Amino acid sequence: MSGEGDGKDPVKQPEPSGVDLARVALRAAKEQARARGAAAQQKKQARRGGGLRSGARADGRDPLPLGAAINRLITERGWETPAAVGGVMGRWPQIVGDDLANHCVPLRYDEDPDERVLTVQCDSTAWATQLRLLAPQLVARLNADLGHGTVRMIKVLGPGGPQRRYGPLRAPGSTGPGDTYG
Repeated sequence: MSGEGDGKDPVKQPEPSGVDLARVALRAAKEQARARGAAAQQKKQARRGGGLRSGARADGRDPLPLGAAINRLITERGWETPAAVGGVMGRWPQIVGDDLANHCVPLRYDEDPDERVLTVQCDSTAWATQLRLLAPQLVARLNADLGHGTVRMIKVLGPGGPQRRYGPLRAPGSTGPGDTYG
């Protein structure tokens, strides 16, 4: 009877009872069954050619409507801003009005974060001047439509002049006086 009651023996843990032992055994059996089932399923898929099979539930391989597929692609690739600006170029008459759209055409958008410039070409210097005066309002309108900071500046180009011709006679396809014809 040594050690009882003197406080020097460690406290004994109660022995698991029959119900606790049954729970532990059941848990172990379930885990083993789950592991055997997963191994059997992998073996079965390997015999059938492996890979995923079609099922009743939706997964990433199911067909999508065209609009949803395009939106998913735009989001995955980070093309939101260029796509939005492309939409603006398609809706240019609705954004700026028919008068301005008949004389000014958007050419390109520089999406560099430091630049963000929309380049527009006008068919006359008068319309180019008019667009330069309207540029701040147009930038605000575009940013309201596309998101703040999408367009920082509008670069306005005037009409392109005629090609320069040097001399009365020209060879077809020549680029000017520096052309060596071969």
